Amino acid sequence: MTKSVEGVSEKIIACAKEEFLKKGYSDASLRTIAAKAGTTTGSIYSRFQDKEGLFSAIVEPAADHLVQRFLHIQETFHGLEEEQQPKEMKHYVSSGMVEMIDYIYDNFEVFELLLDASYGTKFQDFVERLVEIETEYTYKYMDVIHYRTEDGEVITEDFIHIMTRALFESMFEVVRHKMTKETALRYMDMLEKYHCGGWNAILKWE
Repeated sequence: MTKSVEGVSEKIIACAKEEFLKKGYSDASLRTIAAKAGTTTGSIYSRFQDKEGLFSAIVEPAADHLVQRFLHIQETFHGLEEEQQPKEMKHYVSSGMVEMIDYIYDNFEVFELLLDASYGTKFQDFVERLVEIETEYTYKYMDVIHYRTEDGEVITEDFIHIMTRALFESMFEVVRHKMTKETALRYMDMLEKYHCGGWNAILKWE
């Protein structure tokens, strides 16, 4: 069995991150990554199986962590007593967004890769994972507040999905525009007010 040389995996990952950020997953070259890392493509295959395995090694831990943190925020909120949920809604939305922004900025380049360099991998639908969670828990909240329209009109899953997708795409613009964290937090505060105001006009949770 060939002994793994210490530090090579780390060097490969560093060079791969640079290559993926520059060219995106589809156009990134394992030959280029290997050359910059001072190793061979065979060394990459032995450690990461293939190009997608290498990409996954870079982005999957952060992607999974953010999804799990978001799910935990949702479950914690929906674990509150029903009468408390409308009172705590704004706090949970605001604090949840700040928590997510904190983590994104601690792993900024990884989220650049997830958002704009992941086409052709299983991570190209990363944002959709968050949208699906938010859509599911929005329905749960509508049940809690016993939402009914006066004219019997139904808020469809398609509508919730579209509005939620718009929220997350807007949220991740802080990464695409390479905002400073301070600017991003101000942006998110305005976005949260805008988003909550729109839903309040429909669901009348206040």
